[in-house]
Amino acid sequence: MAGISKNSIETAPVPAGQMAASANSYVGPLLVVTMLFFMWGFITCLNDILIPKLQQVFTLQNWQAMLIQTAFFGAYFIVSFLYFVVSVTKGDPILRIGYKNGIMVGLVVTALGCLLFLPAANLHSYGLFLGALFVLASGITVLQITANPYVAILGPPESSSSRMNLTQALNSFGTTIAPIVGGYLIFDQVSHDFANADSVKMPYIGLAVTLLAIAAIIKLARLPRLTGADSLTAGAGSGALQHRHLVLGIVCIFMYVGGEVAVGSMIINYLKLPQIAGLGESEAKHYLSFYWGGAMIGRFFGAVALAQLQKSSLKLGVMAVIAAVTFGVVYALYDLDQALIILGLIAVNFGVLLLGRFIPNRTVGLYAAAVIGLLLVGTFGQGSVAMWAVIAVGLFNSIMFPTIFDLAIKGLGVHTSQGSSLLVMAIVGGAVVPPLQGLLADVTGNVQLSFLVPLLCYVYIMYYGFAGYRVRAARPLRKDSF
Repeated sequence: MAGISKNSIETAPVPAGQMAASANSYVGPLLVVTMLFFMWGFITCLNDILIPKLQQVFTLQNWQAMLIQTAFFGAYFIVSFLYFVVSVTKGDPILRIGYKNGIMVGLVVTALGCLLFLPAANLHSYGLFLGALFVLASGITVLQITANPYVAILGPPESSSSRMNLTQALNSFGTTIAPIVGGYLIFDQVSHDFANADSVKMPYIGLAVTLLAIAAIIKLARLPRLTGADSLTAGAGSGALQHRHLVLGIVCIFMYVGGEVAVGSMIINYLKLPQIAGLGESEAKHYLSFYWGGAMIGRFFGAVALAQLQKSSLKLGVMAVIAAVTFGVVYALYDLDQALIILGLIAVNFGVLLLGRFIPNRTVGLYAAAVIGLLLVGTFGQGSVAMWAVIAVGLFNSIMFPTIFDLAIKGLGVHTSQGSSLLVMAIVGGAVVPPLQGLLADVTGNVQLSFLVPLLCYVYIMYYGFAGYRVRAARPLRKDSF
């Protein structure tokens, strides 16, 4: 397979054996790539604001409104599938053009999708909105395929789970502030005119400008080309699928993203229920930020817990500081009662983390079990207990995506990028599960009961954490696989 031109701005490939020795040189590139995780987290969570907004504008039923997630996450499946087909027949595209160029392509396509919101709003077309979301998500898919494995190999292998959780924590920071910023721009500024879609224009134009600016920064940045000498000569073929733990991990990512997105997409409608909280959209968006904020805090916890720190006391100290800062921020922005509730949920989360003994797969299994319990409370309970149970799901979602992703690509070698594309393809779960939950809510007339759909997803995640993650020897490849 052809490598990247010698004139590329990227530095020379770094063989895997030299990664640990040059770990300090990866700090700068890691910070640059972290911006991408923040941006696609922010954009993804804006869908939770678009759903109730466009549902009002176009008078949609629940399942129709959830097509927003189908268009968005459907792009993940289609683009990743095409990537996989190309990698099988022609060789891995990322190894041909390099991670840096792949990231830039993703940013430009995402910006184009944001700009398409302008004609969609002007023409008052729900179909065009869905098309714009598809293009936007296609760009994010390219970013996911390139950035996730890039972070995983950007340093010592033993700390890859920690790096993945750290960058995903920044991703969650984007999802945390998106409901507040997006809700203010899309709902609060036009609360007098629910039939007008013009309020979505400026937020997405601003995102397009920001994405193009980041693309310019990436263009000028010196990013290591961490492909390894053997990767540059890797041929075509479907070798990644020979690994059982990857195949099971693909299903696990499907279930995780589907469950996480379904819960987040239904929270605003859930909190509007009189037996739960009876809130309006403007108030409910703050609690949606708690849901995504919980994922952010949990991922910071995960980054510390899974880091290769010699002293456990240091880990505990850093996590205590994170909890204290979180308490202070919630208290300053809201009130003491909510701050105490958040602190209590963090304490429970921390207890489960200790029970997992900082072992990645074990922690995933225990967190999934905790989510199952929380969703049962949210489905059959009432009032503030049920409300906070559903919100707390975000806190336990925290380490799942980065840790499952890291577990699934372990031992893939030259097939890491191909495996990454398959895992990103599985993000289509976010397109499938939310409409199923919306359909159950419509058929039964019971929004609470619909949470049984994502609950089933977490049952599988629990299985993968306790058993499905195990790496086994790959099945021998047939000659016609190449």
